[in-house]
Amino acid sequence: MGIGALPVLAGLYQYLLVPVHAFRNHLRAAAPHLPRVVVIVPAWNEGAVLAASLDRLMSLQYPPDRLKVFVVDDASTDDTPEVVRAKAAQYDDRIVHLRREQGGQGKAHTLNHGIRYALADDWMQALLIMDADVIYRPDSLRRMARHLADETVGAVTAFIREGSGRPGSVARFIGYEYVTAQAAARRAQNVMGAMACLAGGAQLHSRENLEAVGGQVDTSTLAEDTYTTFLTQLNGRRVVFEPAAVVLAEEPDTVTALWKQRVRWARGNVQITREFRRVWFRPSRTHNLGHVDFGIIWFAIYLLPVAMGFATVGLVGLYFVAEVTATQVFQGFWWVAVTAYVFITAATLMLDRETARRSWLQGLLFPGLGALVVMSAAWFPNLWEVRIPSLLGLEMSENGRMVWTLTLYSWSVIAMALAWVVKLLEKSRAVRWLATPLLYVVGFGPVLCAITLDAYVKQARGASAAWDKTEKTGRVMG
Repeated sequence: MGIGALPVLAGLYQYLLVPVHAFRNHLRAAAPHLPRVVVIVPAWNEGAVLAASLDRLMSLQYPPDRLKVFVVDDASTDDTPEVVRAKAAQYDDRIVHLRREQGGQGKAHTLNHGIRYALADDWMQALLIMDADVIYRPDSLRRMARHLADETVGAVTAFIREGSGRPGSVARFIGYEYVTAQAAARRAQNVMGAMACLAGGAQLHSRENLEAVGGQVDTSTLAEDTYTTFLTQLNGRRVVFEPAAVVLAEEPDTVTALWKQRVRWARGNVQITREFRRVWFRPSRTHNLGHVDFGIIWFAIYLLPVAMGFATVGLVGLYFVAEVTATQVFQGFWWVAVTAYVFITAATLMLDRETARRSWLQGLLFPGLGALVVMSAAWFPNLWEVRIPSLLGLEMSENGRMVWTLTLYSWSVIAMALAWVVKLLEKSRAVRWLATPLLYVVGFGPVLCAITLDAYVKQARGASAAWDKTEKTGRVMG
């Protein structure tokens, strides 16, 4: 059962480090710094979103003569080339259109095409990698660039915030999740001195760092951003998260689209875990990736669905051997979970007020209504078995009590199974309306766990690892 509590305790540990970031951060070593920046924008059929992104880049609070934009057109078949050429003319050729005639090889290959052009000229001092659909707040690049005044910093990343104009339930859940995974977790990683990943849509590299990692991004994995993050730190340079640099992005608004995106991410993490297997839990004088706390946090997230599965099997097995002990273990585990839920939810909603206004309900229901019922059953054992049935004039039988108890003990696994049902319901016109209510019952966390399990299976089977982009519609409101 201890393995089931580990992810919860790791999450609590990260959040306890967040306030420390106010005292232990990189701002003391930062200084006004405005290097000549080349922005690489990979684009495949991005005509619907590209114009707004380029307009916002051109309006950044950054010296115009120190900023160039290379749009790498990955053999687009829509109006992407026309959009780029029009913007290049509008902004006096500060925007450059680079066309790849052979497309479809993936984001990493597209990025490398632009990086080669940028490195061929001595003009560039720093390189910003972004996505075609994201919107940079006016001061974001300036806030990121100040960290490169410290020559020990190789790369800087920003806070990607869900910024759709009218987000649905899935996008609101993602908005809340991004606060936990970025605004909170990356502050904690700043404190630990080990960064897990540069955000794919906001990574600023010094020229020296880019050359040190080979002058290109990795093309052998589905997580080129994480790969580059690890290489940067293994080479002895720091990676810094700048929470005040905000980048708005449109995120998936269906479980089906989310599933496609996150399977790719999760498979990339499997590849990274294997590729850097000699790093884990091996402290080094040149980097902090091998420190025990960073390794525990990485594997607590990486193996979360496995941990939940083992915890369920252990608890159910214990029930049939020692029912009283199983009850005590169940209550103890979920008391820890309740404490973590209250603390993490409150801290997250206070950490980013803008997201809190949009996604407070999704924050409260992130673990799902089912999990909240399980928590209440752990805190008030007789609530569901005695008090509520008695209010309805009912009495729970012994068989009913056993089924109820086993359901509570197994809820983590049941919720992951129901996540697949949510996905299936979305694809059915007749009962599609049931998908959203069921999502709130299941919770967003269990959906992410189910996706991770799917990624494990696909990776083990050697399924196609082609990079498959998420469709965007240009709903970001800056």
